[in-house]
Parts: sequence; structure tokens; C-alpha cells
Amino acid sequence: MIGRCRVLLGLFILLSVLGSTPASAQSNTEGRYVTLPGVPGATKAVLWTPSSGNYHPAAILAIHRTSNFLTCGDEWARRGFIALCINPRFDNNEAAVRWEEIALDISAGMTYLRRQPGVGYVIMQGFSGGGPSTTFYQAVAENGPGYCQGPDKLVQCPDRFTGFAPADGIMLRDAHPGNPINGIRSINPAVLDESQPDLIDPTLDPFDPANGYNPEGASSYSSEFKTRYFRAQADRMNRLIDDALDRTRRMTEGTYRYPDDDVFPVVRGEGARLMQLDPSIHRGTLQPRKVVLNDGSIVTRIAESVRLGDPTLVRSNSRFDGGTRLLTIRSFLSANATRATDSMDGIDWCSTNNSTVCAVQSISVPLLVMTMGAHYFIRDGEMIYEKAASQDKDYVMIEGAVHGGEPCVPCETSPGQYSNTVKNRLDYMEQWIRARFS
Repeated sequence: MIGRCRVLLGLFILLSVLGSTPASAQSNTEGRYVTLPGVPGATKAVLWTPSSGNYHPAAILAIHRTSNFLTCGDEWARRGFIALCINPRFDNNEAAVRWEEIALDISAGMTYLRRQPGVGYVIMQGFSGGGPSTTFYQAVAENGPGYCQGPDKLVQCPDRFTGFAPADGIMLRDAHPGNPINGIRSINPAVLDESQPDLIDPTLDPFDPANGYNPEGASSYSSEFKTRYFRAQADRMNRLIDDALDRTRRMTEGTYRYPDDDVFPVVRGEGARLMQLDPSIHRGTLQPRKVVLNDGSIVTRIAESVRLGDPTLVRSNSRFDGGTRLLTIRSFLSANATRATDSMDGIDWCSTNNSTVCAVQSISVPLLVMTMGAHYFIRDGEMIYEKAASQDKDYVMIEGAVHGGEPCVPCETSPGQYSNTVKNRLDYMEQWIRARFS
């Protein structure tokens, strides 16, 4: 497909796409900046519509957590849907995140979309970090602020979290189980002293060949090492949480050096996710699930990842740039911390509000859980599906797709083996919507 994009500075963006499109699609789309009511100027939004002005009564609301998502609606508008793409108030600013407040941006977007002529339904799309964002919003919308309050929560949401209009359905597109879960699985548990990232325990070093690391390809760790490693990740996370909570207590008491917040770097906090090194970890689902093959047909089988091991993580984990998470105390507790006894199977899912697995247990609307067959959220997606309280729920894997939905060319055993991943993803999502909302 040949594309041409023209961005007009000021109040709107116009994107024209030329070339072949699906039969149900519009050849041209329009996107324009819109102002959402009652949110900071840092919250940005673009409304995408088919240039014909005609669209399906189900509108799409898409948001991430910190990523720029403003162009996400073009593919929906080309298929005849109106879509609102939102950058939350913390976009591209991890250290500033007060994660629960993203729900306020979603609420403003929900109000805006429901006021558009012809919109009868609003479907939230949660891609990656948008998964915990959208499901948290829906859990609060359906249950009130009591959902995100209680003695077991690391962060309490305010009582003013009321009056959120719920979505009519949610599509989770390779959503992860929560940023804190990603965080606990990514930290290097071999760190012995938070002030000395170069001081590590060699018996827990994931990059030591003696422990199973392969610098040339996929690593293979013993069951004994994995058990110790996952427990040590949880232990380190719990120590970090205890430190952060102690500092916030002293802030409240007025005995800390700052009254509001402080820097909270997590050294060797990225690049030590064992499942990225050893693809056998969380390789696939436990039960047979639907898999969309490259030709668009659907089979039911154990959904397995075709991802490759990434030995290059050794270069980033030990560095400041790439391995250190630059957070504040409050952004750590809000968006990056969870209690656990084991980073894989012993997570206290509801100790954090940033947890897709926790949130889906408190929502009732139709739910689509879609995972990508060349990534590592396949088993996590199955857990989200299993825990979901929705009576109408669906799980499907797109064969050979990387996290963003494109084909994993290095994973192919023959040219073009996974060439249709983008089309297959969009076709399935569109069909899911049209079957439920009309």
C-alpha cells in the first residue's frame, strides 16, 4: 500500500491514505486535534473519522499509559469506525506518572465520544500498557472508588473517582498483565546493594553461562535456577517497596528531606526478564485456544510463541542508559510496584491498581483478549482471560505477530510465513465488534 500523510499544524491533522484497502474500508481518513473537557493541557487527543462522514455506531477509544498514541485511529477510520486516540497527561514522562489519574483522561474521552452524533457504543482498545489503563478505568466505572481503595493497596485512589461512564466493551490487544508485573520480572535480582549496581551475586546472575546464559542465542536455565531467580526478584521488589513506603511515611511526618516526592532510580531494573532470554518460559497457553493462521483461518490448539531468545540484553542491563529505571517514589509505588513471593506465580495481583489481571475480575462487559504469537504475553493473556468475570469473553492469538502486530520476519522458517499478521489482527477485531454492537 502506498501512503501519504499530511499533518496540518494548529487545530487539526489530515491524513490521506491511497491504495488498496479492505472492502469495508474508507480510502481516506481525517484526524483532528480535539480538546477534552476538564483535563490538563498535557492530555492530547485526536479524533479520527472516515472522510465520507459515515461511520459505525461503535466508536473506539484508545489510550496507552505514557506512549504517543495519536495516530492509532487511522486504521479504524479506514474500516468505517470513529476513533479517539488519547495521549494521557503523563505521555513520555515515566517519572511524573501518577498512574491512577489516567482514568480521569479516559473519563473525559468517554464523555467526548458519547456526545458525538451517531455514536451508540464506546469500545475501549487497550494495547500493551493500555490494557491495565482501560481495565482499571472500567473496574472503577462499574464498581466505584472502593475498587481501588483498601489496606492491601500500595496506593489509594481518591473518593472523587465517581461518575465514570463505563465502556460497552473492551479489546485487549497484546495487553500486558500490569506495569508492576513487567517491572518485577525485568529487575535483576542479583543486585546486592542498590547503591552499587556493579556488585552482584554470581549465583543469581542471568548473564553467567554457568547459570544457563547463551551469548549466541536462546538461553536455557535449570528449574532450580528459575525457582531461585523468580523468588529473588520478588524479594528485591519487596525491599524496594518497603524503602519507598518508609520514605512516604517520613514525608507525611515531616521528617524527610522533601515534603512531596524524591528520585527513586531502580538500577539494573530493565533487561533481566528471563523469558526474553529463555523462550521456553511462558512459551504458550496451558489450554487449547483459538489461533489465527496466516491465511486467516482459525484453529484451536495450544497457542505457542515463536519468539527468539535475545542475548543482547546483557549489554543494556548493566548500563545506566537502558538498564536503570528513572522514577520517583510516587511513580514507583503508583505504576511500577507490586507485592509478590515469586515473580511468575506468586504475584499479589491486587496489591497494585496497575494490574489487568486484578481489574478484569471486577468488570462485566464483553471482553476480547488478543495476544501476539511472536511475543511473551501469551500465557499472561490466557490468565487475563481465565480471571475475567465477563460472561462474553474471547481469547485469540495472531500467529507470528510481534508485540506491535507486525510479522516477526526473523521467526519465519519460510519467506512470508507470517506476512498477514496486521490484516488478520484488524479483521478479527472488526468482526468481533460488528458481531456485538450494531
